[in-house]
Amino acid sequence: MKIRLSFSIIEDMLDIKLIRENPDLVRQALEKRNNPFDFDALLSLDEKRRNLIHDLDLLREQQNKANQEIKALLKEKKDMSAKVQEMKEVSVKAGILQGDLKKIKEQFDKKILAIPNIPHESVPVGDESKNALVRSWKEPRQPGFTPRTHVELAENLDIIDFKRAVKLTGSNYILYKKDGALLERALINFMLDLHTEEHGFEEVFPPFMVNRDSMTATGQLPKMEDDMYSIDQGNMFLIPTAEVPVTNIHRDEILDEDKLPVCYVAYTPCFRKEAGSYGKDTRGLMRVHQFDKVEMVKFVKPEDSYQEHEKLLQNACTILERLDIPYRILNLASQDISFAAAKCYDIEIYAPGLDKWLEVSSVSNFEDFQARRGNIRYRDKNTGKPAFVHTLNGSGVALARLVACILENYQNEDGTITIPEPLRKYMHGKSRIA
Repeated sequence: MKIRLSFSIIEDMLDIKLIRENPDLVRQALEKRNNPFDFDALLSLDEKRRNLIHDLDLLREQQNKANQEIKALLKEKKDMSAKVQEMKEVSVKAGILQGDLKKIKEQFDKKILAIPNIPHESVPVGDESKNALVRSWKEPRQPGFTPRTHVELAENLDIIDFKRAVKLTGSNYILYKKDGALLERALINFMLDLHTEEHGFEEVFPPFMVNRDSMTATGQLPKMEDDMYSIDQGNMFLIPTAEVPVTNIHRDEILDEDKLPVCYVAYTPCFRKEAGSYGKDTRGLMRVHQFDKVEMVKFVKPEDSYQEHEKLLQNACTILERLDIPYRILNLASQDISFAAAKCYDIEIYAPGLDKWLEVSSVSNFEDFQARRGNIRYRDKNTGKPAFVHTLNGSGVALARLVACILENYQNEDGTITIPEPLRKYMHGKSRIA
C-alpha cells in the first residue's frame, strides 16, 4: 500500500529570498512608497512554512522507506502488520501537518500579495509633487479666441450625449453618436494600424472579462478590488485594462528565449469604478467608468527591459506626434507609481478649454513582479534553465481624454472641429465636424 503526500508551494510574488536575505533593503525600498509593512510577521510565517515543508519531506522519506520494506515483506510472505500500522501513523501525521501548512500558506500568501513592487533607482522619491518632467513635445496651442470645453463642443455639435448616457446607465458613462462615434472608432483603428504596421506589435483581441487568478497575476488583486467591477460572487471581473488578459496569455508558460521580446497590442473597453476618485474632477470625458483603450504589452529578457521600456514610451508618443497633439512626459515618483510597477512614465496632453494637462498613457516596467505572480518564464538558451521574464505595458493610447483633447485642440472659432489629417481616411474622407 502507498500513501501519497501532496502539497504545493506558490511562486513568490516579491522574491521571498530577497526579503529573507535582505529585509532592510526591502524595508528601505518600501519606505520610499510610504508603505508600512510588518516584515517580521511575514518572515515568521515564512519560517513556519519552510519548517512544515521540511517535516513533510521527512515524512515522505519515511513513507518511501516503509513502502520498500512492505514490498520486501510481501515478497518474503512475512507479517507486515507493524509496517502497515506505521504507515497509517505517518498518514495521520502528514494530514495534521498538511492542514497546518495550508493555514500558514493562506496567511503567508495574503501578506506577500500585499507587498508592492520595489521602485527602480531612477524613480524620484516622494509623492506626486515630486513627479519629474522628462521632456515635452511642442508648446500647447494658444487659439486666438476663448476656447470652449469639449463638453460644450460635443453638445453643440450633437456628437456626445451625456444626459442620455446617464439615463441608460448612470453618471460618468458616455454615449457617442454621429461623428463622435466615428471619431472614436477612427482613433482605435488608427492606433492599432500604427502599432502593428510600424512598431512590430501582434494584434490580439482578448476577452473583456477575466477570472480572479488573472487579476491577481497582474497585481490588480487584492490591492484594488474596490475599484473593480466584479460578477459571479467576485470570481469574475470586467477588465480594468487590456493589460490584464494580455499579460495572462502566457501565465504558467515557458517562452523560448529566441522569441523574445513578445509584443502584443489590443483594443478593449475598460471598466473601473474609480472608487477612490470622490471629489476629483469628473466633468465630461475627464473621469469615466467605461472607456476605450489601445494597450501595448511586452514580455522581454531582464537585461533588455529598460531599453524596451524607452521604446514602448516612444511608441505611445508617436501616436500623439502623428496627431500633432503637444504632450509632456513625467517620471512618476515612488508614491505615485502603481502597486505593481517598478517605474512608470505618464504622458499628458493639454486641453486648452479646460486649461488642464490630462493623462492619456502610463508606460510601466514591472520587472519580474507580474511574472512571479503569473509564473511567466523563458528558457535561457545558454543554461537551459527557466527564468522569469520582465513584463511591460503602456497605453497606446487611452480614450476618452484623447477625444476631449482633440476636440479642444482642433476647435475653430465657429465651433466646428478640424479632423486631424491621419484620421480622415478612417472618417470617410471628412476634414471637419460641423
